Amino acid sequence: QVQLVESGGGLVQPGGSLRLSCAASGSIFGINVMGWYRQAPGKERELVANITGFRSKRYADSVKGRFTISRDNAQNTVYLQMNSLKPEDTAVYYCNLKYGVSWSPLSTWGQGTQVTVSS
Repeated sequence: QVQLVESGGGLVQPGGSLRLSCAASGSIFGINVMGWYRQAPGKERELVANITGFRSKRYADSVKGRFTISRDNAQNTVYLQMNSLKPEDTAVYYCNLKYGVSWSPLSTWGQGTQVTVSS
């Protein structure tokens, strides 16, 4: 059974920075795409950024130039460095892992971590 454990959320002032971490454990095979999604109150969950095992990255337009996703393959850990945070970045951030076969991947979610950007 694959599990994800997140850490690093909290309260930060506008313009500040936070770093989220997510460690995966269990039987991970095949493709290995780790990513971060977020869900603000009253809104749908949206992709923030993801990174493949070959470190190919994708970002939402709203975070390009401010957020950086990275991973440590040896530790099966993904990081999200968030800089120049804005109040609209406030949301619950969820780690996601897609693994298995590319045409029908399995998907596992973390428990979520709250990020609040407010003065």
